[in-house]
Amino acid sequence: MSFPTTETPSSNPLRTRRIISIDMLRGLVMVFMALDHVRDFFTNVRFRPTDLTQTNIPLFLTRWITHLCAPTFIFLAGVSAYLYFENRPQTKQELSCYLIIRGLWLVLLELTVVHFGWVFDPTYSFSIAGVLWAIGWSMIVLAALIRMPIPFIATIGILLIGGHNLFDHIYAEQLGRWGWLWAVLHEPKTLTPFPHKNFVIVYPLIPWIGVMATGYVFGTLMKQEKTSRQRLFLRLGWGLIAGFVVLRTLNIYGDPYPWSVQKNFYYTILSFINCNKYPPSLLFLLITLGLAMLLLYIFEKRRWIIFQPLVLFGQVPLFFYIIHIWLIHFTAILLALPKYGFKAIIMTFIASPLMPVDYGYGLPMIYNLWIFMIILLYPICSWYRNYKVRYPNKWLRYL
Repeated sequence: MSFPTTETPSSNPLRTRRIISIDMLRGLVMVFMALDHVRDFFTNVRFRPTDLTQTNIPLFLTRWITHLCAPTFIFLAGVSAYLYFENRPQTKQELSCYLIIRGLWLVLLELTVVHFGWVFDPTYSFSIAGVLWAIGWSMIVLAALIRMPIPFIATIGILLIGGHNLFDHIYAEQLGRWGWLWAVLHEPKTLTPFPHKNFVIVYPLIPWIGVMATGYVFGTLMKQEKTSRQRLFLRLGWGLIAGFVVLRTLNIYGDPYPWSVQKNFYYTILSFINCNKYPPSLLFLLITLGLAMLLLYIFEKRRWIIFQPLVLFGQVPLFFYIIHIWLIHFTAILLALPKYGFKAIIMTFIASPLMPVDYGYGLPMIYNLWIFMIILLYPICSWYRNYKVRYPNKWLRYL
């Protein structure tokens, strides 16, 4: 998830340096991610926030802004993998081994620690292949790709991102006994590997592998002089967004769900930007990564003090990810106990249809709880970062 990078020197000469703008951008999307997960656990809404037939504009935008998280996070993981290799005396074989171990570790965490953080279900009646699943397997594929020339990696990444929507009309049911593999690669689906055991594929792998691969290639550009790379970020950001606008306007290719004229101008705009995330369409990735490039430009250009706390979160992303899920879940239980008693302990907070009809809070309370969580997470993450500095351990780099 995070690798040491370069720019700001550390007090320990044995440690590598970091690019603050990358940490800041990663920290920002972590904070947005926390907003989405607070909404998951505490919302009183029983429909998708992007469903234009039921949603309202604030609710839609609250969900939409968090679309930045996964693409940016996985892209920066690829960037950091390249910088990690560049700033350490190691071979590509050693980096490959590191990526494989880290990837398998992330998959294991997804199916254990993260699973129980989301749902206290020791029976594993259902498991979710979420973002750590996608990052882990993408790292394992990247471990093989890094042995190839950079232009080849770039070509593979771009083809996976730009071409995977050609296969939107292929479904797992059409592939017989190999349908499960297509679900893992491209089609979100619930599999039943054993009786009464459901495995929900939320993050199919093909486009995410492309995002990480292009991130690795992008890492080569971070070696440019600062002014040159700032110009590059600005041009690339606007270029990706312009590509999104053109393709989305044509309504021919790039997303399985065309936009349409809605009941008013504002909802038509929402339809225009409402692209498919599962799996991420070409248009989804163009607009989210375009915005990420512009944010990276801003963070390279300006270092406003208000954004400094984001650096801390960006330096311990995996720790933040795991802790924030458990913290939000425990808080949800505590707030639900007075009303629902011990039933609150086993409530499936993220499965809205199974929730009591009178459970949850409106959007203003969601934002208050989100701010409260971020305030709580700051000293916890600060402690962990300081602990890693004081007690360096080769195994801690995997967390």
